[in-house]
Amino acid sequence: MSFQWLQMRIQEEKDRRQREAQILEILPHTLEELHRGLAECVASYTGVFGAESAEIVMLPSKIKVTMHEPRDGRWQTTSKVEIGAVPAVPGLQIDRGEVSMVIEVGLLPGNKVFYRDREQDKYLTMEELTRRILDRAFFPKLQE
Repeated sequence: MSFQWLQMRIQEEKDRRQREAQILEILPHTLEELHRGLAECVASYTGVFGAESAEIVMLPSKIKVTMHEPRDGRWQTTSKVEIGAVPAVPGLQIDRGEVSMVIEVGLLPGNKVFYRDREQDKYLTMEELTRRILDRAFFPKLQE
């Protein structure tokens, strides 16, 4: 005997596993896309405050952004942000000192990537995502 509920649940699980596999496959590409957006922000920032004021480094599964300010004639590190791929979510872990957030990555129809702040249950554009990552690091003394 074949139970209809069971067949439906089996199909749902197959679909979920397929979506998860697709997301895990695109996660490195998503990190690269985010790196391009962040690199653009860093270039704008360093264009105004000097080449030494910020740097961005792309590692195999992590992006590191470091900000510097001149103090006593030398450039001192003022803040750091690390963004890493987290396959278990699947998504991104953003660590900015004592502040940490998880951004879920998923696929919409047409293989469009979405970003979702899990804590606030809010979907983010690339502009909103780059702002959440860099705003406090670039401008710690300005109000949000």
